[in-house]
Amino acid sequence: MQKKEIEKFYIKKIIDLKKYDKAYFENDNPIISDQDYDKLKREILDLEKKYKYLKNENSPSIKVGYKPSDKFKKVAHDVPMLSLSNAFSKENIKDFLKKIRNFLNIKDSEEIVFSAEPKIDGISASLKYLDGIFTLGLSRGDGKTGEDITNNLKTIQDIPKKIQKPNFPKVLDVRGEVYISKLDFKKITKQFANPRNAAGGSLRQKDPNETKKIPLKFVAYGFGIVEPKNFKKQSEYLELLKEWGFNTNSLNKLVSTIEEIEKNHKEIENQRLNIDYDLDGLVYKVDSIELQNRLGSVSNSPRWAIAHKFSSEKGFSIIKNIEIQVGRTGALTPVAKIEPINVGGVVVSNATLHNEDEINRKDIRVGDTVCIQRAGDVIPQVLYVDKRKRNKNGKKFKFPDKCPSCGSKTVKEFNYTTKKKDAVTRCPDLKFNCREILKEKLKHFVSKEALNIDGFGKKIIQNFWDLNMIKYPSDIFNLNFKKISNLDGWGDLSASNLEKSIKKSQKISLDKLIFAIGIRHIGQENAKILAKYFLNIKKFEELFNKEKRKKILNHLIELDGIGETQIKSLETFFSSSSNLNTVSNLIKKLNVTDYKTSKSGIFYGKAIMFTGGLSKMSRAEAKVLVEKEGGKVLGTASKKLDYLVVGDSKPTPKKIEKAEQLKIKILDENNWYALLNRRASIN
Repeated sequence: MQKKEIEKFYIKKIIDLKKYDKAYFENDNPIISDQDYDKLKREILDLEKKYKYLKNENSPSIKVGYKPSDKFKKVAHDVPMLSLSNAFSKENIKDFLKKIRNFLNIKDSEEIVFSAEPKIDGISASLKYLDGIFTLGLSRGDGKTGEDITNNLKTIQDIPKKIQKPNFPKVLDVRGEVYISKLDFKKITKQFANPRNAAGGSLRQKDPNETKKIPLKFVAYGFGIVEPKNFKKQSEYLELLKEWGFNTNSLNKLVSTIEEIEKNHKEIENQRLNIDYDLDGLVYKVDSIELQNRLGSVSNSPRWAIAHKFSSEKGFSIIKNIEIQVGRTGALTPVAKIEPINVGGVVVSNATLHNEDEINRKDIRVGDTVCIQRAGDVIPQVLYVDKRKRNKNGKKFKFPDKCPSCGSKTVKEFNYTTKKKDAVTRCPDLKFNCREILKEKLKHFVSKEALNIDGFGKKIIQNFWDLNMIKYPSDIFNLNFKKISNLDGWGDLSASNLEKSIKKSQKISLDKLIFAIGIRHIGQENAKILAKYFLNIKKFEELFNKEKRKKILNHLIELDGIGETQIKSLETFFSSSSNLNTVSNLIKKLNVTDYKTSKSGIFYGKAIMFTGGLSKMSRAEAKVLVEKEGGKVLGTASKKLDYLVVGDSKPTPKKIEKAEQLKIKILDENNWYALLNRRASIN
């Protein structure tokens, strides 16, 4: 599958995810099953892992939940309510355990204990207690800001309103799940589509008396802000919750080995139908709070926890046609149009075929009967062909050698890392005018991770595109809103709201702008690294000048996280006069704010490079610590380097030699730990 194909395939999934998020989080009326939703999230994350250039503001790697409703007052969480990464197999769990050990630099022989907790399918809520009094209740919202649903939560009998225990913290956010039991749901089944819909709809009633009519329950499992924190383990906290009067799950259990994890998962999955509440998996949390703190989080999910989902569902259908979609990076993605089939309660009519190699490997043809799997994929995947039912006249599918959008000859690019050609077929878009690519770039540009133009979704992009109202990002800021108000489905109010959203988006930080531009291989993390280097838009605009660009790119290669792939991509992008005009016209319409860096910390203003393995922490943890303390990490030695940290395990002699030549201060492990002043907490 080529890059543009991959990007289009990826963006399509992101768009569908956003639609399902709205149905799930805002309307409390999911239109796909949890398994389908989880598989979609997993495929998006797998794509981002495989293709580093893929990033989107609505990605589950960035976003948590959905924006809070306007029906309730919005309140910021003291501590963000993060989402969880998902695991679907034993291999996924092994990978999770391996990552934890690698980050903490813990040997396989050392035990790590996990708290295994059933994942109830309900509505997440945070309960804030001050001096033992329940004072504020919030929904998850978007993870950073929730809805004030205090009065509705107070109607739930399971939630203590006042706690008079000597060991209860002065300030405590109790995190948990609001749900309805299967037995209670049977009594109100005519009012709601499913138990989760009932729980969510009830919590969003404006009148608490209406909420009170629904038999809601609450189970506690987590915490946000805690002052003071009088526990050192998750399991210890769960015991305290019971002591304080909260319901916790009776199936909670401590596990440590992969065998214990698998056994517990199978046992509870087998009990699933007999349990009086809906659950879709188990959550594993590192039991030690100290280790949780060291592990920290990535984007919107903690490194120390994961959700282990239950099995997926499958069905059979017939492929009516195979269509090719073109993505933002030119990746050509084949999608099978299938006879509508109900799999796990959801009717599906599309299935991803991934790429040309996948079609050839499975020998997928139009007219074939295929096994469809749904487990998180909004567009399910084709597992295999039932060749016993194949029509003898069925012809092998021929992948197009020309872009279906612009007619350019497609290519498979050489991957310098794998030393092989990519599986993705792409439109090279040599003239930078492929219509499908331009359209997909617009969708990326307005997305939440980029300009975050509220109300400017894919359907509106398509509508305005068809009316020739937009082609390039700067066109968005020249829209005629009077004309828009007269379009079908629009009015003065909706046009005015869109205008306000667009004006609001014009103030944007440098890192978001760099990401929004849509440069290939430049995801959100790369954009932040670049923004930290440039700091302001004037410095960034020096990339427009050929001579200055050459010098800048030579410096950028020194940055940790920016490699040859990103450098070549930047060079290709800014060597195009079309791209330069597009970005230049865009910048004129925006108020680009400087990138904010930490102006405190022991490494503020310092550049550090590592070579060799550290004995008491991983390189990943060390890098996080440097950036947290205001410093930056370089990948190559230069005069800009302040410290070279040399680990005990297999340091690179050339790096040490280069640092010595440049008279860079070299630190061994002991000096490094002393500089961190973390020796006591590590030993």
